[in-house]
Amino acid sequence: MYIVTGGAGMIGSAMIWKLNALGITDILVVDHLASSEKWKNLVNRAFAEYMPREIFLEKITNDALGSAIEGIFHMGACSSTTERDVDYLLANNTEYTKTLVRYALDKGIRIINASSAATYGNGALGFSDSPEDVARYKPLNAYGYSKHLVDLWAARHGLQESFVSLKFFNVYGPNEYHKGDMQSVVVKAFHQVRETGTVRLFASDRPEYRDGGQMRDFIYVKDCVDVMWWLMEHTEANGLFNLGTGRARTWNDLARALFASMGRRENIEYIPLPGHLRGKYQYFTEAPMHRLTGTGCPMPRYTLEQGVADYVTNYLTQDDPHL
Repeated sequence: MYIVTGGAGMIGSAMIWKLNALGITDILVVDHLASSEKWKNLVNRAFAEYMPREIFLEKITNDALGSAIEGIFHMGACSSTTERDVDYLLANNTEYTKTLVRYALDKGIRIINASSAATYGNGALGFSDSPEDVARYKPLNAYGYSKHLVDLWAARHGLQESFVSLKFFNVYGPNEYHKGDMQSVVVKAFHQVRETGTVRLFASDRPEYRDGGQMRDFIYVKDCVDVMWWLMEHTEANGLFNLGTGRARTWNDLARALFASMGRRENIEYIPLPGHLRGKYQYFTEAPMHRLTGTGCPMPRYTLEQGVADYVTNYLTQDDPHL
């Protein structure tokens, strides 16, 4: 049996899609659905059992799961960068992860954990995933801090080379529809184009960047789950790794890829950067990928143009946009 925590979320449900494509359905899905729309991400998927997060944690604590576990994909977390209840984030993201990692290591179970590029803060100190650099970063929000504390804990106790943590960069793709304001710009811009024919991007307030020339490392969710499966199978590869494409692209590039995929004429409007973002807005993110590729793991295969085209053509324009 494989366990996918956060299994109704974007990356978690995409991982179940990947497992199903491999013919694997003996899957325990763990999540906290409450009144959200995340349940829709599970409708097309095949799995053995769903378990609420609280019951799962109780069973882990009491060593009462009872099934032979092949591996754990721990994607479960509150990923909202605007969440202000820090006690909740530390309980749900930090302590939950530490409990599950300890359990997996004690049982000899392979575990792939979700860290985040939000641990890097404003990017001024770079994006190195080398173990010796972990402690120098200063996250800008409580979500990033809750993930950073796990990275620090693993390093402090000499555990990080015993399991995998992935620092996801800008992930986009199917099954993110429940995320509200945290949806990718691809989804938001798709609806803008369909409704108004225009994409709205932030103007630049730094002379070295053109309007819309701010850069991000965008990675398609299908590439993420391919990497996760490779790492699950290659137990010799452990550590803290960046997960991006290794190539930063501009917001203008993303908008052009979207217009091309929709068969629409390019029409970009630049709006002023909001006052609360001035001095805090990231102008560049790019994932150094040499540590991950050094394990033999294949690089992501989708370019930005290919990922956006697949997303638009096979999901966003369909009656059922889910994986």
